[in-house]
Amino acid sequence: MTLRIGIIGCGGIGQEHARRLHFKLAGAQVVAINDINLAAATQFSEMSGIQARVLDSHQAVIDAPDVDALVVASWGPAHEEQVLACIKAGKPVFCEKPLAVTAEGARRIVDAEVQAGKKLVQVGFMRRYDAGYRALKATLDAGTVGDALLVHAAHRNPAVPEMYVGDMSITDTFIHEIDVFRWLLNDDYVSVQVIEGRKTRNAHAGLHDPITVLLETRQGIRIDTEIYVACRFGYDIQCHVVGETGVASLPEPMSVPLRSNARQGSGILMDWKLRFIDSYDVELQDWIEATVRGEVNGPDAWDGYVASVTAEACIEARKTKQILPIALPERPAFYARQG
Repeated sequence: MTLRIGIIGCGGIGQEHARRLHFKLAGAQVVAINDINLAAATQFSEMSGIQARVLDSHQAVIDAPDVDALVVASWGPAHEEQVLACIKAGKPVFCEKPLAVTAEGARRIVDAEVQAGKKLVQVGFMRRYDAGYRALKATLDAGTVGDALLVHAAHRNPAVPEMYVGDMSITDTFIHEIDVFRWLLNDDYVSVQVIEGRKTRNAHAGLHDPITVLLETRQGIRIDTEIYVACRFGYDIQCHVVGETGVASLPEPMSVPLRSNARQGSGILMDWKLRFIDSYDVELQDWIEATVRGEVNGPDAWDGYVASVTAEACIEARKTKQILPIALPERPAFYARQG
């Protein structure tokens, strides 16, 4: 079966996903596209060679009888309405993060999906599909270093644009760690503290950088994460899990070690897309195959909701400079925990 896909949102990530689904991955075809900029969507459809129909609204794409499943890659504030419309139509949807821009909005999606009685929503947290993270999780699940006690992590970018301001270091950057730590540790969070230290001179006026986020889980695991988005030296993702009998670390991306000009070392990537490009392929191929089977195999609406609740708690902790609780309701049985 070929999964016929409609794309809602034809910006950078929407275009990348459309090309990936139509030309690179098995079992999918992009048949319809919508974007707030219809002219740009038309140009992309024609110049990319996809030749999908460009429809005048997201609802038209959802309602199209030849569209089996949707990819929502539009502006974040539009996600809630569009995902709810997919649920109402009974069509599977892959939604890029965030699921919604507020925890309340994400909860409405959860409630709608539970009421519909069938899991339809997957959220685009692609780190779960990264080979390095999967190897790290396999090591932890096998008990190779005993029970996890501490996690030391870092999310570093060489630079961010002027429009990246305020709490985007949490909502756009740390949101990936929020999801992947829960998955790695099979645990949920109970408290958070955010610390602002000395600001780098490389950060622009609207951004305090770096910051440190301290999380505690239900099992008592302590997680510290450095978020430094103007580090200049590269795109650098670190994760070191301290267990009872050893330390398990996220593997570095493959690069050629060099000994040259009296120096020894290896390169560091500068572009996040290069660091995780293979993960997007694995993620969407898995979504295609699971959707054909009538399943959701990846991060679901509940995961998107928990990420939103946690992000909002992080933002409030940053404002108040206090250690704050993260209050989560019990996971509905509808969302049985996946491995």
